[in-house]
Amino acid sequence: MSDVDPNRTIADEVEAAIAAGSTDRCCEMAGRVGSLFAASAGHLDIEQHALFADIFERLVNTIELRALADASARIALAELSAQLAPVSQAPAPVIRRLARHEDIAVAGPVLSESPRLAAPDLIEIAQTKSEKHLLAIAGRWWLQEIVTDALLARRYPSVSRRLMKNPGARISAAGFAVVVAQAVADPELAVITGIRADLPAGLRLQLLRDAAEAVRARLLSSAPPHLYEEIRSAIAVAAAGAARDMSRGRDFAGAKLAAERLKKQGNLNETTLHELATQRRYEDTIAALAELSKSSIEVVRPLMQSLRSDGILVPCKAANLQWDTVCAVLDSRFISGATNPGELDKLRAKYTALTAEEAHRLLKLWAVRTIAPPKKH
Repeated sequence: MSDVDPNRTIADEVEAAIAAGSTDRCCEMAGRVGSLFAASAGHLDIEQHALFADIFERLVNTIELRALADASARIALAELSAQLAPVSQAPAPVIRRLARHEDIAVAGPVLSESPRLAAPDLIEIAQTKSEKHLLAIAGRWWLQEIVTDALLARRYPSVSRRLMKNPGARISAAGFAVVVAQAVADPELAVITGIRADLPAGLRLQLLRDAAEAVRARLLSSAPPHLYEEIRSAIAVAAAGAARDMSRGRDFAGAKLAAERLKKQGNLNETTLHELATQRRYEDTIAALAELSKSSIEVVRPLMQSLRSDGILVPCKAANLQWDTVCAVLDSRFISGATNPGELDKLRAKYTALTAEEAHRLLKLWAVRTIAPPKKH
């Protein structure tokens, strides 16, 4: 480092702007400091992080006082929120303060993206803030059940729709029950809920039993291939007024034992996986891929069930599969037919760009999030 500390220079400039009482100057400094921090956050030491945290705290204090009557101050806060939202080292107290701001333009970016907000923060905001705040939370890429339960407890249909469209939102059985009850009067919600792979079979049957014929038809036409037969059977049961669930259970326990037996015999390899996938043996394909990628069925199964196809590329890359085997795995999700050629071209580019190291790191992260209980604070 040079003899002149650029961070101290910034601190001096912030001090001067605050002392001058200039709203424009403080807003300008917030933008400069936010840009500097976002660019250098990963390389700062503990003292430098503490310095930035103090600067942000003082700037936000000053700008918030002026934001009540000055639109430019509110804009500055919103821009600062957008700058800090994706930064994993952003000062947690500042992020929490921005997240609780009444103006959604300020709170929205950090609510939607910041990794510095823990489950208790999100739950408190879900319980106390506006519908727009809840919508921002509902769009986060990963949500625990305790958070989605808090969001759904407010009974906003718009929030329920966003959660149902979010593949990274984990929903409890109680949460799904809330949504299914809402879906009786909300055809759009009924359709996007009915095609969720994690919707319990009994609640899927209840949803279909209560749905209008037009909604059932829309749901069936929107069903992903791996759920088509289950939904069609459930619709038949609902239409007939039957009280039992006709949806077929998946024998993953048997598939796991078969994969372990093949591995013990030395016969579990890419060729075997390719054959299983080509034969569209769905459960066996998942179990074999989980073994070859050194992952688990609990991690691989949701990736196969997702409406997006790029997630399944991760265990395939971890298993070092050739592209023709990857294609077979992608197609094994369908009862018949194949992945759209245009989509395949995009997926192949992503697969080529993905490294084995990145794939193994993601699988480990997903495994922890699958088995780890929520942290207590």
